[in-house]
Amino acid sequence: MREDYMIKIAGIQQQDGEESKISLTTKGSFVQRGNSFFITYNETETTGFKDCVTTVKVTGPNKISMLRYGPAPSQLVVERGQRHVCHYETGYGAVSLGVSADEISTNLTEKGGEVHFSYLLDMNTNSISRNIVNITVKPI
Repeated sequence: MREDYMIKIAGIQQQDGEESKISLTTKGSFVQRGNSFFITYNETETTGFKDCVTTVKVTGPNKISMLRYGPAPSQLVVERGQRHVCHYETGYGAVSLGVSADEISTNLTEKGGEVHFSYLLDMNTNSISRNIVNITVKPI
């Protein structure tokens, strides 16, 4: 994988009236194939997913898929107007979670750009958290 882009990810998780933030800046790859953009980077010990590779696939203005490969695989599909049941590896075992987008915006071009999205997670229709993600991609 060519790591010729700087990828900045900022996330906020809102749960039970509390908010936690995480941010990550790393090198990775960014390519456009057809109408989709692929942002790929290696996870580290800092993220808790060492030896995993994560790909964020942005398909048009309404769908984002986050795919993690390696020792802790997961798949999360965030799509406007749809609730998806997705596989997520927690480190303590796998769970199935409901994912519903409440906001998606993107201004990606072949040179990079930004993606913003937020989604609600639920388990057995019980709300778990609201998650907000901002990704910025720039050539190095």
